[in-house]
Amino acid sequence: MKLILRWVLNAVALMLIPEIISKVQVDSYAAALISAVLLGFVNAIIRPLLVLITLPITILTLGLFTLVINALMFWSVSGLVKGFVVPDFSTAFWGALAYSLLTWMVSLALADKD
Repeated sequence: MKLILRWVLNAVALMLIPEIISKVQVDSYAAALISAVLLGFVNAIIRPLLVLITLPITILTLGLFTLVINALMFWSVSGLVKGFVVPDFSTAFWGALAYSLLTWMVSLALADKD
């Protein structure tokens, strides 16, 4: 149940991104739900592999290169989902940063108080 709630709230967070970053488009709630699932999958499976592969540059940039990886993941999901549009890398960078902050707040809200 908590997983479904987190998924729905992440989709709501994704629907809020166009309010923050004007160039990002989310046309429907269905597109947001699909994008939230794909972003979760990409961040769980593909992102750790990219972080491992790019570890030397990540170390050289003191971890800031992970922001570039997040932007690339955000941008790549927009290419897979019709109705979720991120036109360029700089928009993907700021969109991914805003989405990360919003999903972090979702995680804080759903965290066990124990």
